[in-house]
Amino acid sequence: MASTTDTAQTQTDQKLKEAYFTASQGQLIWARFKSDRTAMIAGWVLIAMLLMGLFAPFLSPYNPTIAGRDKEYENGAPQIPKFWDENGFSARPFLYTVERERSIKTNFRWVTTVNREKRRYVYFFVQDWKYSFINIDWDLPGEAFDVDIETLTFTTHLFGADTGGVHLFGTDASGKDIYSRTLHAVYTSLAVGTLGVLISFVLALVIGGAAGYFGGWTDSILQMITDAIRTVPAIPLFMALAAFVPDEWSSETRFFFISIILGLIGWPTLARRIRTHLLTERSQEYVLAAELCGATPSHVIRKHLLPSFTSYIIVDLMISFPYAVRSETALSFIGLGLKDPVNSLGALMQNVSKADVLLNYQWYFIPVIFFVALVLAFVFVGDGLRDAADPYSGTKK
Repeated sequence: MASTTDTAQTQTDQKLKEAYFTASQGQLIWARFKSDRTAMIAGWVLIAMLLMGLFAPFLSPYNPTIAGRDKEYENGAPQIPKFWDENGFSARPFLYTVERERSIKTNFRWVTTVNREKRRYVYFFVQDWKYSFINIDWDLPGEAFDVDIETLTFTTHLFGADTGGVHLFGTDASGKDIYSRTLHAVYTSLAVGTLGVLISFVLALVIGGAAGYFGGWTDSILQMITDAIRTVPAIPLFMALAAFVPDEWSSETRFFFISIILGLIGWPTLARRIRTHLLTERSQEYVLAAELCGATPSHVIRKHLLPSFTSYIIVDLMISFPYAVRSETALSFIGLGLKDPVNSLGALMQNVSKADVLLNYQWYFIPVIFFVALVLAFVFVGDGLRDAADPYSGTKK
């Protein structure tokens, strides 16, 4: 019996060894990444936030713009659905009715009271405001660049109330639902970061790869361009661009413009790292062998040089995402980035610094929590991917 067990264990070990030696690079990276618990948790958080942003219109009970504001619940506190209270149990979640009236005791200011006798029930998959998952309206200079696409239009939302509103994160001063605005803000900030990182990544690969592989006068010219871009201060640049942007530009056009600018000024750091790596690797024997076999420079860079630099490229990309999100947030926070009616994390955080909010409306800080969670998730996932892509990470002490 023991011999049979030992034989089965030996066969299992042999299969694991065969699977290890025949696995692709992607499979090895994924296996090492799964062993990092912190990175896996951060990865699930990041996926959850990506899905929340992608399906924000479906998950949002109300339009995040001024069109969906609740006039009867301005600066309202978060509403938490309940299943039971002193009046009994309910299988369907419910909320209390909020009533407002002007009181002579407060110099005729609005006074809000909660009527616990009147329940408002929450329903799922309700029909409300219309939204489109693909809605592009770019009004760039010149008629040839105007883009207006609207498709995948629906009116179904995850939840809603039979009467009144359901505000899980409360409302702002104009009555707009902060929950709906936060979900749309996550999507907007991620979209800005994705477009900006994509542009900077392509530029870094092309410029850094050409400078490191060819060297000589090509390297000198490209490095002068790189150094010139690095010396451009970001905040004064955006202040100048904010004055340049026409007021008649739509919110989508402004979003596209800011994404491009973030991409155009974000590539020098990765480009210099790629250049440095290629300068040291281009004289290696495997590169010379590929060149003797007739491989083109682009093939050598893509198939031989860049794969040896995968771990550094991965971690730089993952760090670039929160950097781009932070840049958009900071610019919107100081009024140079996206503005209403666009919902971004920076635009939502503009009101946080007000003293009145700090004292009376603490639920305005909920988007800040999402921003911190998003940045930390990117950082931990980047660290996990860096260690997983480095074959020597397990041997380092």
